[in-house]
Amino acid sequence: MSSRERKRAALYQKLQQLRAATNSTAVNKTSIIVDATKYISKLKEKVERLNQEAGTSSPNRLPMEVTVDTLDRGFRINVYSERNCPGLLVSILEAFEELGLNVLDARVSCSDNFHLEAVGGEDHCDGMDAQVVKQAVLEAIKSWSERNE
Repeated sequence: MSSRERKRAALYQKLQQLRAATNSTAVNKTSIIVDATKYISKLKEKVERLNQEAGTSSPNRLPMEVTVDTLDRGFRINVYSERNCPGLLVSILEAFEELGLNVLDARVSCSDNFHLEAVGGEDHCDGMDAQVVKQAVLEAIKSWSERNE
């Protein structure tokens, strides 16, 4: 098999994975990509709506900033609060464990504020995306917050 054929086969396989992940029924490349773009936009809107709902659910809720970025073989997770949050680190690490996410590197500050920057990786990254990780961290924060009210 020539290099060109291998590249074409790899591209075809990736397009089929994209098609399956976005529940697309399209057959040509352009339509699959357009469907994926629409799917991603809908997911972003849903995440934004859920984040807004989570932000208005409790008036005493701590202002938290959570970001999750996808890396080659895992995720970079940042959690920041202007206040110290005793016990929150344990809750977040338990959420990582439930996801099967191993902490490969981390920096944590818990003195005047709470700041966690962690790099997590797993053996089976294929089925997990940044939104799944972010949702798990947000759920851990919510559970921790309810226990500490």
